[in-house]
Amino acid sequence: MKKFMDSDFLLGNATAKALYHTYAENLPIIDYHCHVPPKDIAENKQYSNITELWLGGDHYKWRAMRSFGIDEKYITGDASDYEKFMAYAKIMPSCIGNPLYHWTHLELQRYFDCDLILSEATADEIWKLTSEKLADPSMSARGLITMSKVDLLCTTDDPIDSLEYHKALAEDKSFATKVLPAFRPDKAFNINKPGLAEYYKKLEAVSGVEIKDVASLKDALRSRIEFFDAMGCRTADHGLDEFPMFVKPNEYAANKALECALASDGRDVTPEMLCVLKCEMLEFLAGEYAKHGWVMQLHMGVYRNANTPMWKKLGADTGFDTMGYTNVTAINELLDMMESGAGLPRTILYSIDPNCNAAIGSILGAFQTAGDGFPKVMQGSAWWFNDCIEGMKTQMISLANLSVFGKFLGMLTDSRSFTSYPRHEYFRRILCNLIGEWVEDGFYPYDPEALATLVCDICYNNTKDFFGFNVTDAK
Repeated sequence: MKKFMDSDFLLGNATAKALYHTYAENLPIIDYHCHVPPKDIAENKQYSNITELWLGGDHYKWRAMRSFGIDEKYITGDASDYEKFMAYAKIMPSCIGNPLYHWTHLELQRYFDCDLILSEATADEIWKLTSEKLADPSMSARGLITMSKVDLLCTTDDPIDSLEYHKALAEDKSFATKVLPAFRPDKAFNINKPGLAEYYKKLEAVSGVEIKDVASLKDALRSRIEFFDAMGCRTADHGLDEFPMFVKPNEYAANKALECALASDGRDVTPEMLCVLKCEMLEFLAGEYAKHGWVMQLHMGVYRNANTPMWKKLGADTGFDTMGYTNVTAINELLDMMESGAGLPRTILYSIDPNCNAAIGSILGAFQTAGDGFPKVMQGSAWWFNDCIEGMKTQMISLANLSVFGKFLGMLTDSRSFTSYPRHEYFRRILCNLIGEWVEDGFYPYDPEALATLVCDICYNNTKDFFGFNVTDAK
């Protein structure tokens, strides 16, 4: 019987162990997509207890607690932090097979030197131990990032954001990790959502452009792209949650859609109106990103806020999103529109539906025409509901089958937590084990130099090169 989560956790063969411990284990991290608040980094937030650090905004944990039957009072309600932690501890023994079980114990081991197994029986001891540790100034937001060996991270930022905290961090030479903004303009053209007119007033104020139509909306966003670029931005994120069809860009039809949205506060917007406006704007934005050398990240297929009463009670991003529908034909048409128009930038495709892995792998090959040593389009890591052991393996095997696995961009956290970086370790262990299996089964030669290059590239170097980040190669 193997020891629980020891140094060879997830490493099932000698080659995997050698690859992980020799190369992957000590590589730094580039986290190119996350949701940590830049304000907390700039102000070097200190956490008072483990609940504030772990449970304050983690909808992965909230969903698991609800699935166990925990009352909402102990999840997002008015229970004390101690009570909420005890409730989370109670569910742990039942979470066998859930990546949360592994992440939780990796975080206890890596940040708190704690090998205790979380349960009701150990919760009080772990609460006291972690509270004592968190009182140390080294356990601040910046301290946790430094402890995790993060070279660079990209936050997720709206075009109207001032980026004041990014500016402060760029000027602060005492903190080595680079914190860059990422452009997330979804609110600017999710015209079926209420509050569009109010949002445009804010966009007008920061851009200096009065938004009267699609042309002026493009001008306003172009202004903000220039600002983000000056602040070091290298990437843009888009959530294509409602993209049921491709509609050929048509500025006249897009203007009519925008007019309807503003007149009805989104209530009368049809799916076709939404798609014609999105396609018009995405073609424009892709050209702007290509011009600035940015990477475009497209997140596809999420069905948001499935439980309407809970959405009304708690708001978005509280654990009530699900897998939705990804129209891969529409994605093909979207990329072709960009390639045929102002230009297709380097692009990463994420689908929340694992059944789309092979379809995405086939899409990649149709657009690899850059000829500059990089793939133009890449599949992102197993995303959201798929970042478990089987989800990661399935995504990586599919990508290897249909593309060039050695160019893969590796892992990201997609998290709001400063202790989520062991997810990179989790991924790296799974990666090394998969490669080790291929070597030991005779599918790939035991060539230490080639294998070292594969591991270092997938875990670090490919991301650095693909995005053009100014950090040092990992060896």
